[in-house]
Amino acid sequence: MKKTNKLLSIMLAGAMVLSMTACGSKDTGTTAAADTSAAESTDVTTAAEGSDAASKEASADDKEYQIGVLQLVQHAALDAANQGFIEALDDSGIKYKVDQQNASGDQSTCQTIAQQFVNDKKDLVLAIATPAAQAIAGATSDIPILVTAVTDPADAGLVESNEAPGGNVSGTSDLNPVNKQIDLLKQILPEAKTVGILYCSAESNSALQANMAKEALERNGMKGMDYTVSNSNEIQTVVESMVGKVDAIYAPTDNMIAAGMPTVSMIAIDNKLPIVCGEEGMVDAGGLATYGINYHDIGYLAGQQAVKILTEGADISKLPIEYMPEEKCELTVNQETADKLGIDVSGLQ
Repeated sequence: MKKTNKLLSIMLAGAMVLSMTACGSKDTGTTAAADTSAAESTDVTTAAEGSDAASKEASADDKEYQIGVLQLVQHAALDAANQGFIEALDDSGIKYKVDQQNASGDQSTCQTIAQQFVNDKKDLVLAIATPAAQAIAGATSDIPILVTAVTDPADAGLVESNEAPGGNVSGTSDLNPVNKQIDLLKQILPEAKTVGILYCSAESNSALQANMAKEALERNGMKGMDYTVSNSNEIQTVVESMVGKVDAIYAPTDNMIAAGMPTVSMIAIDNKLPIVCGEEGMVDAGGLATYGINYHDIGYLAGQQAVKILTEGADISKLPIEYMPEEKCELTVNQETADKLGIDVSGLQ
């Protein structure tokens, strides 16, 4: 009996060892299964990350850009530049929302609008005309700013140089062929001796053009005299003061004078004073003639720059100011004005 009990005890002990080994193997299997499950989970996470990346890429393609447009004042040339800019955005196919703001010629309003654009964190701002450009450039050094209808951005203090802007401002210039415009005036009035140069004293780019005109007039044997206004209320008085003192008027691409051209042309025509203008819209408003650029085209160029900046990551600090080639400038004549002045313009070219 004792031997049997001892043998039985040995057999029971062996069975327990086998049972424990079997349990250990089961636990190991469970751990391996858990590891496999963990590996599968990692794969799923990686796939999800890939899906997120694809989603982000798709959302980037579908991004709606927030663009602010600050226009100094409403007149034909600036309106045309604005339209050209929008047309370029449309032609590119990008999605965008534009916030159109017009300062009605008031500098303090320009500054208020500029600050609002900064607060709204626009993706890009277009500034139309020099005072508008100076307002937004003074409000931010981070938001990309494109300018148009600005004669000389460097002279206006907007960029380091027109070839290499160096900051957050670039765009397109509305520099017109002043020399050819004065040549045109000489062709129309070969006997003219004195020409009144009409512009706003507050616009730096107008003063730049006035100086260019004086040099061109001198080369053509004529004298240029400055007639400046500081606000629109002075236009009528200043133009009337020119009567009897000048043989013709030259009006560069000045925003205040452009907006007031109906008044300028009315007085000038009544007193038989022909006006050679800086741009086509001023001729349409009663001026006699110009040889100038197309403002829609410079706006379109600025729109193309905007697309490069927004969608291609173009560095605005390295985008040079763009100009319209002189060969693209066009002669524009107001035949109705010519008839009222009794001037034959049939031979102009």
